[in-house]
Amino acid sequence: MHLSGPLSGRWTAYLGLISTLSGVITPAVAVKEHDFKKCAQSGFCSRNRALADHVLSTNSWSSPYSILPESGSFKDGQYQAVVLKTINDNGDTVRLPLTVSFLESGTARVTIDEEKRQKGEIELRHDSKARKERYNEAEKWVIVGGLTLDKEAKVDFEDKSQLTVKYGPTSNFEAVIKFAPFGIDFKRDGVSQIKFNDQGLLNVEHWRPKIEKPAVENKDTPEGEQNQEDKEEEKKEEEEEPKGEDESTWWDESFGSNTDSKPRGPESVGLDITFSGFEHVYGIPSHTGPLSLKTTRGGDGSYSEPYRLYNADVFEYILDSPMTLYGSIPFMQAHRKGSSVGVFWLNAAETWVDITKGKDSKNPLSLGIGSKTSTHTHWFSESGLLDVFVFLGPTPKDLTAKYGELTGTTTMPQEFALGYHQCRWNYVSDEDVKDVDRKMDKFKMPYDVIWLDIEYTDDKKYFTWDEHSFRDPIGMGKQLESHGRQLVTIIDPHIKNTDNYPVVAELKSKDLAVKNKDGNIFEGWCWPGSSHWIDAFKPAAREWWATLFKYASFKGSMENTWIWNDMNEPSVFNGPETTMPKDNLHDGNWEHRDVHNLNGMTFHNATHHALKTRKPGELRRPFVLTRAFFAGSQRIGAMWTGDNTAEWGHLKESIPMILSQNIAGFPFSGADVGGFFGNPDKQLLTRWYQAGAFYPFFRGHAHIDARRREPYLMGEPYNTIIAGALRLRYSLLPSWYTAFHQAHVDGTPIVKPLYYTHPDEEAGFPIDNQFFVGNTGLLVKPVTEENKETQDIFVPDNEVYYDYFTYNVVASGKAGKTVTVAAPLEKLPLLMRGGHIFPRRDIPRRSSQLQKWDDYTLVLTIPKDGKHAEGELYVDDGDSYDFEQGQYINRRFVYDGAAKTITSVDKEGRDTKSVKQGEWLKKYNEVRVDKIVVVGAEEKVWGKKTEVDVVDESGKGAWKAKVEFTPADKAAGRASFAVIKRVGASIGSDWKVEL
Repeated sequence: MHLSGPLSGRWTAYLGLISTLSGVITPAVAVKEHDFKKCAQSGFCSRNRALADHVLSTNSWSSPYSILPESGSFKDGQYQAVVLKTINDNGDTVRLPLTVSFLESGTARVTIDEEKRQKGEIELRHDSKARKERYNEAEKWVIVGGLTLDKEAKVDFEDKSQLTVKYGPTSNFEAVIKFAPFGIDFKRDGVSQIKFNDQGLLNVEHWRPKIEKPAVENKDTPEGEQNQEDKEEEKKEEEEEPKGEDESTWWDESFGSNTDSKPRGPESVGLDITFSGFEHVYGIPSHTGPLSLKTTRGGDGSYSEPYRLYNADVFEYILDSPMTLYGSIPFMQAHRKGSSVGVFWLNAAETWVDITKGKDSKNPLSLGIGSKTSTHTHWFSESGLLDVFVFLGPTPKDLTAKYGELTGTTTMPQEFALGYHQCRWNYVSDEDVKDVDRKMDKFKMPYDVIWLDIEYTDDKKYFTWDEHSFRDPIGMGKQLESHGRQLVTIIDPHIKNTDNYPVVAELKSKDLAVKNKDGNIFEGWCWPGSSHWIDAFKPAAREWWATLFKYASFKGSMENTWIWNDMNEPSVFNGPETTMPKDNLHDGNWEHRDVHNLNGMTFHNATHHALKTRKPGELRRPFVLTRAFFAGSQRIGAMWTGDNTAEWGHLKESIPMILSQNIAGFPFSGADVGGFFGNPDKQLLTRWYQAGAFYPFFRGHAHIDARRREPYLMGEPYNTIIAGALRLRYSLLPSWYTAFHQAHVDGTPIVKPLYYTHPDEEAGFPIDNQFFVGNTGLLVKPVTEENKETQDIFVPDNEVYYDYFTYNVVASGKAGKTVTVAAPLEKLPLLMRGGHIFPRRDIPRRSSQLQKWDDYTLVLTIPKDGKHAEGELYVDDGDSYDFEQGQYINRRFVYDGAAKTITSVDKEGRDTKSVKQGEWLKKYNEVRVDKIVVVGAEEKVWGKKTEVDVVDESGKGAWKAKVEFTPADKAAGRASFAVIKRVGASIGSDWKVEL
């Protein structure tokens, strides 16, 4: 969060005091691009871009990197060698150890280090205490599995110029490792998919000592007296003199009023990665802009800046931009019809990615006819190893599954976390919180969680309460608890530096804070004023952090209190680019530049584990929201897209941003409903609630200076429409929870773009304003434009689609068709694809906890051919880890049109009778299937039915269930449908409905 004008009086005074005391410039009212670096202002970015400009403008370039052939060895699925970098015309070289690992999963990993730094044979400037090696511990934080070497991988060919390794589950993957110049061509079924250093842009900036250059000779000719002939002679000499490399940003680098001391000198790594024959690339969140990434070298419809990955507090961010935002996941996927491939760039330092596209043609006379477009990407990071994982697909699901195997899948959340969250900066007192809670009930608007921003604390001291405004936090928590509701409080990584505050006293005395470049505790400025930052890389710091969350320590917190980690990029108001100096030091004396993008994740992780240890024996799943994130953060909690604005453009951009998070392995994502800054009008807020009901993380939030906008304040007809969106979310919670479980199991996105669900429908590849929810067949396209009352929806296949609310047949026929549906303000465009069965709950409740024992409705959408439909339901206690011990229900529902049956079986084929039932599972045996709604029910099958047989396959008998059939309304376009009433089968048992 950040301030925006006009400021409240108390905040103006408060920030004025900070400015007076510290000279700090207070946060601006909107993001100013000049406060954040462009590539030309980043030394290593401009150097790598300049290299690319030089290489791609000449025909004589040869990459100076080559493998020393005699250094190579292949054993047990791993190739090791030394890459030599030729650094001058004398042929001097630098040794760069290379490891290419072929993993059992079919993933390949390429790592390049630098021998001299690896061995500590370098000298640091300024008597720095920083580590000499390239940062090599990102794996420890990010990778959780999938590193077992493929011992079946084998060398298929080798000569003096190259080596070919065959690998993968069916040995249909190849890596052709070229020795000179070094490069790798990754193939599947003999066809090139991904190429490393194909353009010759590999760049490992090796260590070199700083050599002071002699001062330029001062000629005695007085200024103004030099004749034209002398000037021309000097200019000629200048032009003929070898320029060498631009060292202006090698040894120190300034931006604004901050100077980075750079004790290790230049150390960036860069590599060009070509996706051969791929026109669309996706991923590398978080940025605004389209899901299918734009090119970045200028031109119509392109960006002129690379995509930047450098977690930063970019409040009121601009739209359609490659500018960095709050979190970074350096995972990119390329897709074309018949193939998906990807790369994961494991580097936590500041990173930029350039993207260009070009036609490939072997025949120079073809003029592009029949040629394919390839996407050329250029990656460069400021420091660390060159460490890249390669995924050869071939499907989008293969990519997310293999990435999930490496970095972990999304955490299985508590069920309440999927409900609606009500937040603002700030609810001013415990009575205010209780009043909002009562009014949500009064206006029949379900919600699960209410949030407290920083004002609940005593003068910005975390783990405290303002004793005047929040006199009885326990009473407040108990009122929420009586409705099954939760409280989230904000706790950030900056700790107020003040007297009589035990938390900061312990942070200092235990030496648990981030250090500055001199090894002293770092002091910066954030919400509390002078602050120190916990170093969550340090094990002792994480252990100490956990003690602060004990109920006895964080007095006023309860079992229904959860946490929000904000400002953890980290945000430092007086720091370079509003963050921490890069030459700060973390645990192990790693520079902040090495770990910056990991920082937020380490703090998020520390809080997550702290909540798991609040009370002995309390084994509950934590809920912790984060703003900053990196690859692997999905294992810990949820994220949101940061400080957006109450504008239609921000509503529109939220959808591709959330889709990008989903395909990049972090699906528990959302955007602030209504926009954080500003005041949305009633139409915008209503449309945003409709869209937000289909975000995986669904939270309304508002700035301290925004007008109160709790959903019940809008008046009619808006209240009724918003309440309908909220109830729709709660009705579909069983389907959302099932989708989260699938994401937890194999990394599948929770909301899926069309290229993911229909990988052969090329017209759908760039579409990023509509999506499917899990495996439900629900296709959503929220309205994101003002005063729009129709919506054009792209239909990606030949299947029948029904309107969710009216059962009207919207599309049935040609794939790639766009259909127009009515979308007045009260109507969310939501379609059901034929051939699916999804669960929901139809009794309105005030919170998810109050509906957890309700019976289920199953919605069956008959496919176009009438033959087959299926779906699933996953449910557990929604709170504990007992699901890891088999305490869950996982059902597969199947409609067989030929046999005229609807069946329920265990999705995993388990013998559920052999599972020892705990308390929850025993009680859940009483939860039933209430009814089955059959949309598109054929009149010849259903028209005369008044009842069907229900058979309990576990031997508990059979009974009749009544059927109510409604014929099609051809004039209105509505499909026929049937309702099987009071089915009565236990939701967790095997059963069959015989038609």
